[in-house]
Amino acid sequence: MRILHTSDWHLGRAFHRVNLLGAQAEFIGHLVTTVREREVDAVVVSGDVYDRAVPPLAAIELFDTALHRLADLGVPTVMISGNHDSARRLGVGAGLIGRAGIHLRTEPSAAGTPVVLRDAHGDVAFYGLPYLEPALVKDEFGVDRAGHEAVLGAAMDRVRADLATRARGTRSVVLAHAFVTGGQASDSERDITVGGVAAVPAGVFDGVDYVALGHLHGCQTITERVRYSGSPLAYSFSEAGHRKSMWLIDLDADGSVAAERVDCPVPRPLARVRGTLDDLLADPELTRHEDAWIEATLTDPVRPADPMARLTERFPHTLSLVFAPERAPDDPQVSYARRLAGRSDQQIAQDFVAHVRGAGPDEHETAVLREAFDAVRADDAVREVAR
Repeated sequence: MRILHTSDWHLGRAFHRVNLLGAQAEFIGHLVTTVREREVDAVVVSGDVYDRAVPPLAAIELFDTALHRLADLGVPTVMISGNHDSARRLGVGAGLIGRAGIHLRTEPSAAGTPVVLRDAHGDVAFYGLPYLEPALVKDEFGVDRAGHEAVLGAAMDRVRADLATRARGTRSVVLAHAFVTGGQASDSERDITVGGVAAVPAGVFDGVDYVALGHLHGCQTITERVRYSGSPLAYSFSEAGHRKSMWLIDLDADGSVAAERVDCPVPRPLARVRGTLDDLLADPELTRHEDAWIEATLTDPVRPADPMARLTERFPHTLSLVFAPERAPDDPQVSYARRLAGRSDQQIAQDFVAHVRGAGPDEHETAVLREAFDAVRADDAVREVAR
């Protein structure tokens, strides 16, 4: 069976105020063409179909168009909700849509109920594990601790239990939206840390033939059977080095996997440039970036006059301007934002305690802080769904 694995469409998302809807529509067209020309048997979309729980109308219309075009091909599609989606909204009408061959899996309780497709070698069971917010699903899965590994492990126990009842030789594919250990993150994924831990080990998914992951925006291989497709478009300058693609997976009769990357259309290349303003305007090595979307970091010791206007004369698509004068990290003039860069909310809170008290939080206090941040995150998730 030939499977096209994609994820993290983030329909409705902009790139530094640039509307990407046209580029997202071009990607949908490319996906449909790939399905037709490469004789794909099934499409899997591993979450974050939309960029937010209540997407704009234009994004919903594009999703509707994608569903119709996929259904017209007669190729089954399996989709799960991600942490950016409202699972309840995305799942509305799933029963009816399923009759057209588009299978939406947004309910955690259905983790062990697969979509079963057939090819010349028998059945392939597709199990959809939507994004599992630990605090919201721990009771459903009967786990004591609200952590990613616990709830995903319990969901996979249901998958393996169901698979054990299937005919001998049934192959299996799991769709999941999670941060798996070994994956490389970028700046554009929403933090899903719970209890100080964001990642789960790949071993959680043992026992199935292929795991189609979503959440991380870089296409990457965790193991030969566990892969991220990544997002089809770049959504932050941290993705400037990404090669945006989908995985074309051939699942053989014995469950072995052969994988090929299929490149996605690039609306405009990304580039990050750094130096003094005069150097950036004069450096001949940067000529190749003149048509790219640009993030410029200026290292001038004193902020120059009209930097954006001067930059856009050479780089008309400059979208982000960062000021980072070359100073020692302990220089009092280093900005607050730079001092906090790369630090989690938990670390910032612990540093604050140490600053005002003279000593950092003890083990009990650190746990209290962690629980407070987890509670706020879970409450935010509930509020977003309820809007």
